[in-house]
Amino acid sequence: MSDGYDSDFLGIPLPLPAPSVPATRLDYPRFSVLLDEERRFAAVTAVVIDGATLRDLPRSGEWRLDPRVDADAQAGPEVYSRNDLDRGHLVRRRDPGWGSTEEARDATEATFFYTNAAPQVAGFNQSKELWLGLEDHVLEYAETTDQRISVFTAPVRGEDDPPYRGIRVPLRFWKIAAWRQGDALAAAGFVLDQSDLVDTRQGLTVPPLGAFRTFQVPIGEIADETGIELGPLPTADVLTRPGLRPAEVRELASRSDIVL
Repeated sequence: MSDGYDSDFLGIPLPLPAPSVPATRLDYPRFSVLLDEERRFAAVTAVVIDGATLRDLPRSGEWRLDPRVDADAQAGPEVYSRNDLDRGHLVRRRDPGWGSTEEARDATEATFFYTNAAPQVAGFNQSKELWLGLEDHVLEYAETTDQRISVFTAPVRGEDDPPYRGIRVPLRFWKIAAWRQGDALAAAGFVLDQSDLVDTRQGLTVPPLGAFRTFQVPIGEIADETGIELGPLPTADVLTRPGLRPAEVRELASRSDIVL
């Protein structure tokens, strides 16, 4: 079932980010999950995408527990029943879906393990407007340029995440996309914030007009806040390229605001 994240995929060594907490590595076709069994979510996910051979396959796959780790170490179906939480893919279904049809199908179906899920408010997970098409933007870039891309995604496991059904609901998520520019590594980092959408004080409620906010942020800040060792990614950050003003947090209102 597994070959996992390939650190040499871009032709420039890019090691799997290393969290500061104990984590169990689980390899799947074209991606890996570092599971924080205490929090029951991924501390890091990493996927490699080959834009030249991406396939757009019909959706298939059912959410299921990974038998390689205890069920109690995974946020399973009980977290998502009878509420406004979606099982949000961390590694997106389409991301590892490249190569032959059979390879692509096996890889996309593997994204439906609960180890690759995190609770996301329904609007956050489903709306292209709220996501600003960020994840589609990454895939479209890979496809139109035949580019290879490595993508890392996980919840920000904050101390203020509200408790709910034996877990703590992540209020923010981070994502880093990395690609090759000539002989150099390039990368961009983002934080996706659903803090204003989540209220667990009365079970779980979602304000009807709650704000969802997306930011492009210096990758070094993601490393500092999450305690994750990101290797060469902070120095490859396109926000810190010569000629740009000093790196700063950028709130995104449209795709045109993204710096790549």
